[in-house]
Amino acid sequence: MNSTDTPSTSRSSGWLLKRIGPGLVTACVVIGPGSILTSSNVGAKNGFELGWVIIAACLFMMVYTSLAAKLGVVAQQSTATLVTERAGRLLAVIIGMGVFFIASAFQFGNNLGVDSAFRAFAPERYATSSADGGFNPFDYTVVLFNALSLAFLFAFRNLYKWLERLMAVFVGVMLVAFALNLWFARPDLGELLRGLLPQFNRDKLLDISLLGLVGTTFVVAAAYYQSYLVRFRGWTTADLPDGMIDARVSASIMALITLMLMSTSAAVLRGQTLNGVEDVANSLQPLFGDKGKVLFCIGLFSAAYSSFIVNSMIGGFILADALGLGSTPQDKWPRLLTAAVLLIGMGVAMYTIRSGAKPVAAIVAAQAVTVVAAPLVAGTLWWLSDRSDIMVTHRPGPVMNAFAGIGFLLLLAMAFYTAIEKVWPAVRGALGM
Repeated sequence: MNSTDTPSTSRSSGWLLKRIGPGLVTACVVIGPGSILTSSNVGAKNGFELGWVIIAACLFMMVYTSLAAKLGVVAQQSTATLVTERAGRLLAVIIGMGVFFIASAFQFGNNLGVDSAFRAFAPERYATSSADGGFNPFDYTVVLFNALSLAFLFAFRNLYKWLERLMAVFVGVMLVAFALNLWFARPDLGELLRGLLPQFNRDKLLDISLLGLVGTTFVVAAAYYQSYLVRFRGWTTADLPDGMIDARVSASIMALITLMLMSTSAAVLRGQTLNGVEDVANSLQPLFGDKGKVLFCIGLFSAAYSSFIVNSMIGGFILADALGLGSTPQDKWPRLLTAAVLLIGMGVAMYTIRSGAKPVAAIVAAQAVTVVAAPLVAGTLWWLSDRSDIMVTHRPGPVMNAFAGIGFLLLLAMAFYTAIEKVWPAVRGALGM
């Protein structure tokens, strides 16, 4: 290499790094334990047939992430401020409370994901059961990681810079770990590619695991938070092309990781019932050996802990903004309410780990809130991003609006299905009806 190559290489690296960042943070919150279990279950049950659903869900996620990125870059105001000025504080608070509650419920799952990663990685360490009266420090793994998260939350003045760097590392680890697992699995490439072509089977389209796959991939609250992340990055209208590249890269990463998980399961776990991420790890060990299991656990931990941090920030920052208590990492209340999400999720997870009982009432309540909040968040984001008084010349075009509309209808349909098939039966059972 001669000396003239170095500046060119430096400029190329700088070009790439400048155009991605907020999207990596969003990708980390989407790829969590719930996404890993759901995509693995879909692969085990349906093989490669539903790969196209992952592509479609990531496409809708990309559309709403792009809308949010445009909104944050062009408006240069917090999203709750925009909502309050045009629709009143009440709508902003309803959205903030809904997202806070959903984030707290997701945090419970993220805590269990961290716990499951360690249980699958070192099951012998959990041999002494606290439930039998013994003390096992490994039962308190989630306490340790919540403490680390709280330390990370309050240790850095420039929180966003360090968050972006940490999430970039986690994304890299997930890509490598799950790609190596897929390499061990040796999937049938022809079958995998055929699965990317839409196949409309009515029974499979109404399958609850398929709806779960869409729900854990098309996470509209995370897309909404993109409008905050681009402002934390300091992007302005001049950086709008970077914001669009970033949104597309993040959606591509989500699709790639989810497809790798589904394809691994489709290749080697077909026909198995997977009740938790521990089941996935334990099922891979006889097939791939200890190395395969370790790789999966490393990827699982990265997914759980990265989602762990960002998910809590989504709930804390959006609620603080809605209440008029600040919306940036430099403000006190967004961090305090983020800490509240962390502690709520930890408390519910510790109850589940120690007692072995699932908090059914809390899960049903979270589902009920999601039924209302997800379409409301999507509709509000779409409405704001299409207002000429905010976006001026940067409103979405007809194609983007068409996809946004289809995505909104999809969320409404999923909300209706969840309300009828899951929430209402649980309420009837609780009331003895």
